Amino acid sequence: MNAAMPKRKTDAEPASGHGVWCIAGLLVVSAGFGLTVLAFYPGYITVDAQYVYAEAQTWHFGDWQSPAMAVLWRFIDPLAPGSASMFLFTAILYWGSFAVLALLALRSSKWLGLLVPFLALVPPAFVFLGMIWRDVQFGVIWLCASALAFAAACTVRRSGLLRGLALALIGVGVLLRPNAALAAPLLATCAVWPGPFMLRRNIMVFVPLAAFFVALVPIVYYALLGAERQYPLHSILVFDLGGITHFTGENQFPVSWSPEQNALLTTRCYDPAHWDTYWHLEPCPFVMQRLEDHADRLFGSPRLLAAWWHAIAAHPLAYLAHRAAFMRQFLLRSNVALPVWDWDEPDSAYGGSPYFTPVLRLHNALQPTLLFRPAAWLLAAAAICVLSFPRRAKPAGGFSLALASCAVLYILSFALLGVAADFRYAYWTVLSTLAALVPLVIVMRDHQTLLPPVRPTSEIHE
Repeated sequence: MNAAMPKRKTDAEPASGHGVWCIAGLLVVSAGFGLTVLAFYPGYITVDAQYVYAEAQTWHFGDWQSPAMAVLWRFIDPLAPGSASMFLFTAILYWGSFAVLALLALRSSKWLGLLVPFLALVPPAFVFLGMIWRDVQFGVIWLCASALAFAAACTVRRSGLLRGLALALIGVGVLLRPNAALAAPLLATCAVWPGPFMLRRNIMVFVPLAAFFVALVPIVYYALLGAERQYPLHSILVFDLGGITHFTGENQFPVSWSPEQNALLTTRCYDPAHWDTYWHLEPCPFVMQRLEDHADRLFGSPRLLAAWWHAIAAHPLAYLAHRAAFMRQFLLRSNVALPVWDWDEPDSAYGGSPYFTPVLRLHNALQPTLLFRPAAWLLAAAAICVLSFPRRAKPAGGFSLALASCAVLYILSFALLGVAADFRYAYWTVLSTLAALVPLVIVMRDHQTLLPPVRPTSEIHE
């Protein structure tokens, strides 16, 4: 009689089957990491990163580039001196983050878990992995923080450790890219209180957390690291004064110019794509040469700040026209992505690598398309916000909403703080949109295997 009864499935069999899928997912992630090393090793030190690496070696910092990145590089550099150390650090965090997301997705759907690592190969995310740029390292560090915060929402074991690591990484990201302080509270709230997205709580803690992250930058830069003040924020003042000058047809700088220079300032000097025309690009480097004149230095002085305030107060419409022109350029037009001019020289080994060349060809083919327009990623993040908002009571829905809204707020911060329209400034929005898609799919499938909300659901509907 017993022989006729169907065999009862043991508890070990489902666990064993899940383990097989986990191994398969990790193998896909490992293959992605191997492809990254093959295509990009040893990584490319961009012009900006050259200054960071020099500061790391001398242990003498300025605040134009992030001194926190120099400190990080100094500590990891012995592992693989030069570009390789930062490249491997970036690649490990990147693929490790997608591994965590894939393993969490496996709880909802085996096929979803296997598909998640392929999101990491989306060109606007993947092609930057070889670039040593603080925007890339910032984006990857926040991606790792997001994955840890999501993991904290999915498990009770070591949840405190995961939340602490996530919060620390968010702080490191702000130190790499200080304008991220405005978007950091959304991600930090998700890390500190993983689970459902509480509107009232997020509103209440937003300003205090933003103030904390804003204060964190000068404390670390100047009090702890003794960084030299080079006044990077004054590049915004120069860009805005130049833009207002262009749109009003009147000089707004606290300087008298020659008639020829005045004519250039109101016509050819202004470029909404970047402020560099006032610094070192023809025909207008005379602007910064005068503002940095040692006999009467204006760059970094209160006089330049006063001129900026006066120009905005006197010509608010011109200021808005200038900022709108910049955001139109940044969001909608084709801008620089990879710094291809850096390796166009005949003696450049990086650009001629047989493994990197296919990636470069792919970049060149796709760079003019919508994939490399920040507006496309901004709209995608906004769409995820709309879809996840009614599902915010569940941990996956709350995480998706927090991450996507962080992406939106971060990219919009450039409306006031941007001075260049390079695509790399939207890199975090690309990564966060891809990451937010995973929990959104999970919660839309309604196969929620994560923890239930830690607080009553009634608090969600405020």
